[in-house]
Amino acid sequence: MDFGLVLQTDPPASRVVSLMKRAERNGFRYGWTFDSAVLWQEPFVIYSQILANTTKLKVGPMVTNPGTRTWEVTASTFATLNDMFGNRTVCGIGRGDSAMRVAGRTPNTLARISEAMKVIRALGRGEEADLGGTKIRFPWIREGAELPVWMAAYGPKALRMTGEEADGFILQLADLYLTEYMVKAVKDAAAAAGRDPSEVTVCVAAPAYVTEDDSPEALAHARDQCRWFGGMVGNHVADLVARYGEHSAQVPEELTDYIRNRQGYDYAHHGRSGNPDTAFVPDEIVDRFCVIGPAEKHIEKLTALRALGVDQFAVYDMHDAQEATIDAYGTQVIPAVNA
Repeated sequence: MDFGLVLQTDPPASRVVSLMKRAERNGFRYGWTFDSAVLWQEPFVIYSQILANTTKLKVGPMVTNPGTRTWEVTASTFATLNDMFGNRTVCGIGRGDSAMRVAGRTPNTLARISEAMKVIRALGRGEEADLGGTKIRFPWIREGAELPVWMAAYGPKALRMTGEEADGFILQLADLYLTEYMVKAVKDAAAAAGRDPSEVTVCVAAPAYVTEDDSPEALAHARDQCRWFGGMVGNHVADLVARYGEHSAQVPEELTDYIRNRQGYDYAHHGRSGNPDTAFVPDEIVDRFCVIGPAEKHIEKLTALRALGVDQFAVYDMHDAQEATIDAYGTQVIPAVNA
């Protein structure tokens, strides 16, 4: 199993670079960041510094979207980084929940994501792409350029499209039941489209908090540090409920039940511990969606995720123990999982 580190690009950027260097030293192979231009600093500028200060780490957004940047600019940015540092980027893409809504826009449709994925991937590989009737190709890309595109998804149509079109699947939760359900949906869609399902990389991303023991006090603190994640996922779930209804055979109630008491959401606290808009998230959801507890509990859950077809676990490291989590994974969790 590969491991990734996910950060917000809060200033100073030097700290983001430092944590990514620390992650690589501890056996992480991927470095991801949020991409929301109003809320955080520009990630692609910081990627250049991360790549220059690491040797093998692959970087990318979790996730960008096709609405805040033109597609040829997105592709050119990835392709330039790959030309400079040797095919070490991944284009994670999705609807643009925070990036679009904070700027007063509606998240992107699946049709737009589909079109963007095709254009960005083709241009990033040096192939020709059609931009609304104008065919273009980057003349400066060298042979061998690659740009995998991984799609974030929860709903049935998005899961199907991921299996049909994307190089990878990003699932932002670590619940075992929902992971099995959604990975199967993606793999089945890939097979139905005539693809080899094993060629779709599966990345589960969720907060991880390593405690010294499993005492009630330690677990309560870890839950409070990670409760924000249930609120973030709840934004996507609320959209699914609005589309498919509160009780729908198309969306598991194991995903939708917990947002009944959701009151609203202020993106000023997006992705941050202590988010006041996530009080509705119960401890059970934190335990299901995140990975918390002593190192052996992390090893147990990650081993179970790997058995479900998960190729990478990406650690959301937005809490009060960033360095400690990276180090605990490097010394205890990653060696045990990959023994």
